[in-house]
Amino acid sequence: MTISHLARSIGESATLRLNERAKMLADQGQPVIHLGGGEPKNKVPITAILSSAAKLTAGDVKYVPTDGTPSLKRAIIRYTEEHYGRLVAPENVIVSSGAKQALYNILVSIVDPQDEVIVLAPYWVSYPEMIKMVYGRPVIVQPEDGTFQPRLEEIERVITSATRAIIVNSPNNPSGVVYTDDFIGALVELCERKGIYLIMDDIYHKLVFDGIRPASAYQFTSQTIETTQIIVVNGVSKLYGMTGFRIGWAIASRPLVEVMKNVQAQTTSCPAAVSMAAAEGALTGVQSTVESLRLSIQNNRDVMMTELRTFNGVHVVRPGGTFYCLPDFRAFGGSSEALAEFLLTTALVVTVPGKEFGAEGHLRLSYCGAVKDITEGIKRIRWALDPEAPNEIYIGDRRMVRDWL
Repeated sequence: MTISHLARSIGESATLRLNERAKMLADQGQPVIHLGGGEPKNKVPITAILSSAAKLTAGDVKYVPTDGTPSLKRAIIRYTEEHYGRLVAPENVIVSSGAKQALYNILVSIVDPQDEVIVLAPYWVSYPEMIKMVYGRPVIVQPEDGTFQPRLEEIERVITSATRAIIVNSPNNPSGVVYTDDFIGALVELCERKGIYLIMDDIYHKLVFDGIRPASAYQFTSQTIETTQIIVVNGVSKLYGMTGFRIGWAIASRPLVEVMKNVQAQTTSCPAAVSMAAAEGALTGVQSTVESLRLSIQNNRDVMMTELRTFNGVHVVRPGGTFYCLPDFRAFGGSSEALAEFLLTTALVVTVPGKEFGAEGHLRLSYCGAVKDITEGIKRIRWALDPEAPNEIYIGDRRMVRDWL
């Protein structure tokens, strides 16, 4: 069997791999604690369920327009006006099978072989791989001061004639950091001055805490939607906990949306009609579910921070949004992959190696599950790593004694 060089160069998704392994252990009856996932445990909004059920009941589940149904696009236009202060046309909106497909469609549409796309570390694991899949070159910017937000001069330093875009994810997966208004404003000015696309991955933009309001890139430009370099990506997966419906969208200029529409037509044809009906139901229904989810996750964040403060040798930046944090575990070894494997094998706790996000020595911990899982998970990690933690622990109904510290 012959496999292409491109396919061989694409790494496996660490998060999906860990999800599969955790599920396998759980299916075997092992008391696994999953602190690696990015999937809220809330129920899907009832308006989404009823809308998708009505579509199924009607029996009219056929092909739909490649760029999304007119009614869903109207809902996205209203959402964009309400939350971004921009009125866009239907021709500026394309609906895709998840925000991930929207991002890929953008990259296919703007990147030629050997073009460069700047990625800010820490970054979502799929960004560099997607760029490589369109034969582009990911250029990683690591903050020199050890924080999770690079300085503008660090970004400007790596811009070349081959630079086509910068991808920005704020609130950020995996760190939970919300980039400052000054930083986003400076990025908008830089990209418009240099003629570089600014791809804003806003999938977590309403899952923020402590009164924080994440900056909209649109507020820093006087250009129209047709002339600005800004592209905004969003979706229903995180905001409404609708990960399985796979609906995302992009807002861009009409010429770019038309190209993306051609790309999508030749790959997936169109998003699923039932999923789009569900997304429309979520966007147009009562929005109290969003605030309920946000408050629940903020409470979980506070629990996670309290638990981690008891942990000697671990430093963590308090997240301003998302449902992740990225503690520094370098006091316990340099390899995050080895550490994650040790914790899964020894303590039956799933974490994600920071190496996958451009943050070696860190582990991404998710707090979108149950509070008891957060407290029990950190208790087990402390038992496995912290010499000052109790030497014995019960994992499930098994009494475990630590003999390696």
